[in-house]
Amino acid sequence: MMKKILLTLTVALALQAHAQTDPSILLVPLIFEHYQVVDNDLAAPDINPDNTQACTLDAHDQWLEQAKRNSQHCRAVRYQAMIDNPQLVRFNENSLPEPPKEYALTADPTRGRLTIAPPQVVEPVETTIEEPPLDVRNWIHIFQSSLHFTQAYISENWYQGGQNNLNILGDVKWDFNLNQDKHPNWLFNNSLAYKLGVATAPGDTIRDYMINEDNFLFTSQLGYKAVKHWYYSAMLQFKTQFLNNYKSNTEQMTAAFLSPGELNLGLGMTYDHKTADGIRTITVAIAPLSYNMKICRNIDDLDPTAFGIDAGHHTKHSFGSNIEAKLNWKLHPNVQWQSRFYVFTDYHFVQGDWENTFDFSITKHINTQIYTHLRYDKSRPRHQNWNYWQFKEILSFGITYRFATN
Repeated sequence: MMKKILLTLTVALALQAHAQTDPSILLVPLIFEHYQVVDNDLAAPDINPDNTQACTLDAHDQWLEQAKRNSQHCRAVRYQAMIDNPQLVRFNENSLPEPPKEYALTADPTRGRLTIAPPQVVEPVETTIEEPPLDVRNWIHIFQSSLHFTQAYISENWYQGGQNNLNILGDVKWDFNLNQDKHPNWLFNNSLAYKLGVATAPGDTIRDYMINEDNFLFTSQLGYKAVKHWYYSAMLQFKTQFLNNYKSNTEQMTAAFLSPGELNLGLGMTYDHKTADGIRTITVAIAPLSYNMKICRNIDDLDPTAFGIDAGHHTKHSFGSNIEAKLNWKLHPNVQWQSRFYVFTDYHFVQGDWENTFDFSITKHINTQIYTHLRYDKSRPRHQNWNYWQFKEILSFGITYRFATN
């Protein structure tokens, strides 16, 4: 009893000396927590002694300073009481006794008996929810279409001269690929793409417009897994154009449907890899055994030798090897790079294409594209300036629509 009176007097004196402390904290039992040095002055430590400018808050911080002082007072008073009266410290934080167990009191009127026992804990019954089966599709479809244009109006008295013009470029692409999550050992990728570019021709006295892009391309790859990302594969590629095209101010035809056209079949290996984050996808198809057929359907209006076909013939057959590499790289959330590299050789001539498309997204449906196409074809007559090289570049601005299903 005397010990409890001493403790009460000690705490009461502390409360009188430090009236700003919280008595509900000071009246809890004294429990040893850790060693510390008692600061009788209760001064706040300097958190940055090298900084001569005091740390301040932008808002009123009186409440924070008051809370800090109260916390310091409580710690100092409690620890000083433990130093002065160590016999009153009954517990150590590391060896506290277990809390008393809870008991429930139940009455049995029929037998006139009271029963004290731990309460029964009723465990919740786990209910299992059956998830519906996932609808995993066999095919993944990706469709993308875009319409880009450039337009210029020039008055008749414009000091630099020039002509009005309007260029429209349409692009449609449909990829339908076998879902490798459902068929991990098979590779079956198909792509159908068509580009059509139409431009006004104010300098042409015969026609009001000209075709500056007309390209239909279908590619297909079928493979069975060999090791990791490699597949035994068969490849098919077919390309042509649909519309007639003429040389400016003449009736001389330069291209028509299946004039030229080209079909290529190959057997070999395909490397297919997509990074885990989906940023880069690369596909490389190598066909040591390849068949190539060049087509010129209209030899009456067109010269087949311009397409690498012997004079007077509609087709030319070649056997050799080819390689095709495709890269799709998301350089930035708004910048995407698509590249295609293709080479065929029959060991007498070499034909190759390197196409690059840089897509800069301004909004979800508005974008700018830079398209470049470098071509080398030694089967065609040699040009006096470009030799066997050909090059095309298109800068366009327009709208794009894209959706995918899986």
